[in-house]
Amino acid sequence: MLIRPEEPRDHDAVRDVHLAAFGDHGAKVAELADALRAGNPVSLVAEVDGAVVGHVMVGRNLLDAPPRLVDVGVLSPLGVLAQHQRRGVGKALVAAAIEATTFPALFLEGDPRYYSRLGFRAGADLGFRRPSLRIPPAAFQVVLLDGHEEWMTGTLVYDAVFWRLDAVGLR
Repeated sequence: MLIRPEEPRDHDAVRDVHLAAFGDHGAKVAELADALRAGNPVSLVAEVDGAVVGHVMVGRNLLDAPPRLVDVGVLSPLGVLAQHQRRGVGKALVAAAIEATTFPALFLEGDPRYYSRLGFRAGADLGFRRPSLRIPPAAFQVVLLDGHEEWMTGTLVYDAVFWRLDAVGLR
């Protein structure tokens, strides 16, 4: 498996990954990935035998901390084709995304049983507030990275793309 930066030639394959990986929500997730590209996120693909089998993005969002706004990352979306799941592709993509980011914290919405194994913790336990009540508390997770300071707590503020596409919380 090769993890590498997404290139323009990968866009259709990335769209196909999200369409397949997210079932009924695949079109919305693919649209989210397309829209987030304009913000110049970290965008990585997993390739097996020359084919894109997984994708992850980390984009710039804001943390509304008491002293000031702080740039933070949001890991979304993450998708892996079904036939490549449970083979370490998602784990490798998340590890590479964490390694590639320069943000002091990285947030996501996801299954804590999966993401806790990758270093993520419940955001509320660390002083963070969800950007929407539609996000189940256990799904709102964060990993603190180099550059994080104790005063960096507060409310996560999603990029407008998430709101415009109604891609916040469970539907």
